[in-house]
Amino acid sequence: MTSTSGTPEHDGSDLAELRKEIDALQAIPHEEVVNPMPKNIEEREPTPHATDAIGSEKWDESADEETLEG
Repeated sequence: MTSTSGTPEHDGSDLAELRKEIDALQAIPHEEVVNPMPKNIEEREPTPHATDAIGSEKWDESADEETLEG
């Protein structure tokens, strides 16, 4: 880096803090940077559960008695 006649040559000492910030930003996954999800929504997101396949319903039994076997 060049210096002007009135200032000393830059030694790069202030770049270490900037390097830490850049490294922290690079540690964030690309998807999180592009499409972030707010923490309060992420915490309230429901847990998925298994469902029956389409067409596997047994209409002659109640939902409590229904099974996927034969």
